[in-house]
Amino acid sequence: MTAAERVQAVAAKHFTERQARFLVTVMLHSGVCMRRHYCAFAGIRHGQVDINFFDRLTTDKFATAFDCKHNRARIYHVHHRSLYEAIGEPHSRLRKPLALARAVENIMLLDAVIARRDITWLATEREKVEHFSMRVGHLLHRDEFPHLDFGESGDITTRYFPDRLPIGVDPDRHGHLFLYLVTRRDPVDFRPFLLRHADLLRVLPKWTLQLLVPAHFAESTEAYVAAARQELAAPLRASVVDELRWYFAERQRLAAAADSSRSTDPARYQRVRRAFGAPRYRVLYRTWTRVGDRAVNGLQSRVLADALERRSGRIEWQSLPRPYLHLSPLVGTA
Repeated sequence: MTAAERVQAVAAKHFTERQARFLVTVMLHSGVCMRRHYCAFAGIRHGQVDINFFDRLTTDKFATAFDCKHNRARIYHVHHRSLYEAIGEPHSRLRKPLALARAVENIMLLDAVIARRDITWLATEREKVEHFSMRVGHLLHRDEFPHLDFGESGDITTRYFPDRLPIGVDPDRHGHLFLYLVTRRDPVDFRPFLLRHADLLRVLPKWTLQLLVPAHFAESTEAYVAAARQELAAPLRASVVDELRWYFAERQRLAAAADSSRSTDPARYQRVRRAFGAPRYRVLYRTWTRVGDRAVNGLQSRVLADALERRSGRIEWQSLPRPYLHLSPLVGTA
């Protein structure tokens, strides 16, 4: 379903074209919004126009409004099934009740998406798979796209682009903007995100990884940038990768035996265990236990490091200018 078809389908429910475009953006990226989002999207001042629009959304039960505890702001959850059916996403997770923290995070992402209306945003798993299959499918197999497997052997579900973050595409279709919202002080979840996307980044001609940093996590920016450069711009020597493979296999074998003292080479095991004790390798080991040697096959490649040196690959951060903590104490969520 094209963007124009989605807007047309929503507009058919007696919304203006501008209102329909806004609702499509919200339903694809966040599920929740505030009145200020519509004003920014439409380029208008807060007034009767946006009041009437949101009154209609709640009166006709297309959305439910929730008050914040400490001020007069309201968050609106757009959830009516008919709207999501109109855009081809009747089973979207964004229709479902959102946890308080997730609702605030989605507000942040919507701010970022609306701020960059000059690019095309990929929102759904299907859109991303179709786009990158067309762009780089001749260079990358689908199972090398960012993904996670869920379930047990024989009943496994694969979710592609499981982080559910918007990906922007430049008008020339060559550049891609990958957003990552900082939600923790330490980059514990960020490193697996980078590992999942490394294969894809290697085959793209031009890419930018942009960290969205809320003000209350500003002091964590340096740690996230350092983690990105370590994961993407610090290739390992072949001898180090060989040691890493041996260590991972030995660690897994000893864990299965429930006896870390019975290594085939105790001195070597203790030496490499100390050498590979950094967060980078701890995250890498967890990934290796799921996907095997594919997790370490690209560690020697200089492709990403060279891209960063040439500036065809970029690591950026954007401080989110608005406060968000005041949105947390909501009376309820949809």
